[in-house]
Amino acid sequence: MKKITKHSRKIIIFIVISWLLLFIFLPNLIIVIVSFMTKDDINFIKFNITLYNYKLILDKLYINIFIYSLYISLITTFICFIIGYLFSWCLIKISYYYRSIMLFFFFLPFWVNSLIRIFSLKNFFSIHGYFNSILIHLKLINHPIHIMYTSFAVILGLVYILLPFMIIPIYSSLEKLDMFCIEAAKDLGAKSWKIFIYIVLPLTLPGIISGCLLVFLPAIGMFYISDLMGGAKNLLIGNIIKNQFLNIRDWPLGAALSNVVILVTGIFLILYYKLIKIFHKKEF
Repeated sequence: MKKITKHSRKIIIFIVISWLLLFIFLPNLIIVIVSFMTKDDINFIKFNITLYNYKLILDKLYINIFIYSLYISLITTFICFIIGYLFSWCLIKISYYYRSIMLFFFFLPFWVNSLIRIFSLKNFFSIHGYFNSILIHLKLINHPIHIMYTSFAVILGLVYILLPFMIIPIYSSLEKLDMFCIEAAKDLGAKSWKIFIYIVLPLTLPGIISGCLLVFLPAIGMFYISDLMGGAKNLLIGNIIKNQFLNIRDWPLGAALSNVVILVTGIFLILYYKLIKIFHKKEF
């Protein structure tokens, strides 16, 4: 029995390592190699090693788009954090039965493909959509509000899609929160805001950091949301990468931009692990 277990364990490890090599390491290696190549109109890439693509990234146009992408991602993360924390806090305050019902109805729309949901959101907030129709019918406005194809629309779409990724880790941290600590603080005369800052917030910090990463990092590259909700005037770095590969056919430049995004993602992940280590050291 032990031999069978060891054998099956080796097979599972082999499958996992093979998967990582074939579908993660190898594609990323190809992207790194292509980023040092030259654009070719016939074969897409020419095997001439150059740093031109990385020099081109330093152009003001790409820098501004990258800064704009970070700005949109940060705002999206902040909004998701506020809504996600409040929603998670409300959940732990109600009974398990009603909590399950609320979670079920909250996650129910997310069983549908995100692209379909973005199309629905686009139609809802369009000039002739239900949102403007309801406001005009209630006589709150006289003319339709132009929401679509703005930065606000992009943020709205990102929050709508990524909010569950903030709620899940925060809710998990709050659920594990020891309520006796809060009760003890109340008995000692601590005010509500002090309890939140000095007890609740530090104890749920790992969930907050995880949620922020799960929202911030995908928000940079979700090009289809900015395409549908923001139009041509609100491009994220993901849109530029997509255009380089599919429209302009400049694969080396697209690969170089992808490597920059991967590098930024790696930096944030390293910061995450360091913060978690610091948190655990303080905890013990």
